[in-house]
Amino acid sequence: MTDLSQAILSQPYAIEYYYTAKWGHAEEFIELFKKNHLPVLLKQVESGRFLSVSCTRPRYHTTEDGRWDFRVTIVFKNVVAAHEPAAGEAAIKQTLYPDQETFRREEQHRFEILLAHWDLPIVDEPLGG
Repeated sequence: MTDLSQAILSQPYAIEYYYTAKWGHAEEFIELFKKNHLPVLLKQVESGRFLSVSCTRPRYHTTEDGRWDFRVTIVFKNVVAAHEPAAGEAAIKQTLYPDQETFRREEQHRFEILLAHWDLPIVDEPLGG
């Protein structure tokens, strides 16, 4: 492996996840996200696979064609961690949520109230100076 390849593989790798909920359901979506998905993501931070997880929302609304309600940014330890299967995620979910029926039902509903969801890998653009 070249020095450049090694350098690229050792760099943090960020992906932004955008969510657009049906009108009137954004708060319900984020509450379900915090209850059922965020703890799973935080366990991935504890394991070292993720470096960080953060969430932002727009202060004001935009036009419908550009609207999104939440942006979750996950910084992975590297590009490999971002693309490998989430080892142990099923066990994490089982440990955190012993009532799997309720967990699955709530997660299904979380996605039922979405109008759109997309993932956007991002890179920092050095501006110099």
